[in-house]
Amino acid sequence: MGNYTFQKEEKLCSQKIIGEIFLKGSAFLCYPLRVVWKYEINPAPFPAQVVFSVPKRLFKRAHDRNLLKRRMREAYRLKKSELYGLLENLDRHLAFMIVYIAKEETQYSQVEEAMTKIINKFNKILQNPD
Repeated sequence: MGNYTFQKEEKLCSQKIIGEIFLKGSAFLCYPLRVVWKYEINPAPFPAQVVFSVPKRLFKRAHDRNLLKRRMREAYRLKKSELYGLLENLDRHLAFMIVYIAKEETQYSQVEEAMTKIINKFNKILQNPD
């Protein structure tokens, strides 16, 4: 498992799990991103699985949505090693969805900053599971 890769197995594709995340999961906000997450029981080759979403309602053109998803994936790819280090000590599997909520397109630097805040927030959540 390379530190700075984003493999197919790390992408969350199960419609059942994505539905459960929205129904039973917890959420927090790190503008311009919203995170909905849930612990999963199913063992997976990676400690976390993630899906990225940009609403069609906010960005009508596919190339705008794809650009924002690429920015989110790149920021996650570079920061995920910190999250994996936290999860390996706890023997838990994390499934989460990152949704872009800003109405305007933001620069990569803002997305990267928000991703750092997300990892820090998960750090606090995982250390205090209550």
